[in-house]
Amino acid sequence: MSTVQQPDPRDRPARLAVGVVGAGRVGPALAASLQLAGHRPVAVSGVSEASRRRAAQMLPGVPLLPPAEVLQRADLVLLTVPDDTLPGLVEGLAETGAVRPGQLLVHTSGRYGSKVLDPALRAGGLPLALHPAMTFTGSPVDVQRLAGCSFGVTAPDELRLAAEALVIEMGGEPEWIAEENRPLYHAALALGANHLVTLVAQSMELLRAAGVEAPDRMLGPLLGAALDNALRSGDGALTGPVARGDAGTVAAHIAELREHAPQTVAGYLAMARATADRALAHGLLKPELAEDLLVVLADEAHGTPGNPGAPGTHGTEGDAG
Repeated sequence: MSTVQQPDPRDRPARLAVGVVGAGRVGPALAASLQLAGHRPVAVSGVSEASRRRAAQMLPGVPLLPPAEVLQRADLVLLTVPDDTLPGLVEGLAETGAVRPGQLLVHTSGRYGSKVLDPALRAGGLPLALHPAMTFTGSPVDVQRLAGCSFGVTAPDELRLAAEALVIEMGGEPEWIAEENRPLYHAALALGANHLVTLVAQSMELLRAAGVEAPDRMLGPLLGAALDNALRSGDGALTGPVARGDAGTVAAHIAELREHAPQTVAGYLAMARATADRALAHGLLKPELAEDLLVVLADEAHGTPGNPGAPGTHGTEGDAG
C-alpha cells in the first residue's frame, strides 16, 4: 500500500474567488463543490432567514453581503435565483456597473440559456448557463449528489471549454444544450422529476388509506425496479392494467379513487390515456383491448362511470403493476 499522502484540496492555491447571489438550495451546494476543487468562496447574498442559515451551514465563514458587493469580490459569480427573477437581476447588475469585464457569470436556470445574460455580456462579463439536472435538499448531501450529475450547458462557443471544465470540477458531466432547446430540455426534466414526486406522494397517501403501515417500504423496491426498467427499456417496460388492456380493472380503480380520493382522478385519467397511447403505438396493447379501455377512460373523463363487468370488457391476470 502506498504511503504517499494525497494533497488536501484546501492546500491547493485558490484559482477563482467565487460569489453566490441567491442562497437557495442550489447556490451554496455548487459553491461548496467548487471549494473542494480548489476555488475560494468569498461572498454570498441571501434575504430570508432560511437562506442565511443555509449559507452558514454550507459555506461557514463566508460573509453575507448585498449582491453588488458579492460581484465586487468575485471572479466567478453564481446567479442562483428563481427563473422569473433572473432577467431583472441581470439587467439591474449590469445597469449599476456591478459587472466587471472578464468576470464569469453563471446562472443555473434550466429554462434559460446564456442569452438571458446578454446585459452582463455587453458589460464585459462572460456568460455561462450551467443547470444541474438534480433535485436539491439544501443540505450537505447535495454536494455528494453532484458526483456524476449531468449539467445542461449552454454558452458562447469561445466559452464552451471553460463551462465544461467548471462542470467537471464540480464532479458533474456536461451535456451541451442549444440555446433554442433550453425550454424543451427543462420541460422534459420537470415532466420526469417534478411530476414523479407528486405521483409518489399520491400513491403513498392511497396506500395509507388502504391500511398499509409502511407505504414507503412497499413502494421503494417497486418504484426502483420500474425506474430501472424504464431507463433500460423505455416503452418496453410498460406494464400494469392499462398496458394489458384490463378495462374492468381500470374502471374499478377509478371508482375507488372517486370515492376515496377524488382529487387524484384527473391525474389518473391523464396518465392512463398517455400510457394507453404509448402501449398501443409500441404494439404492447392489442387494438381490440384498447377499444374497451379507451371507452372506459372517455366515459370516466365525462363523469359517466364505466361498467367493469360489461360485455366486451377484457380482464387478464398479470404482474403486480
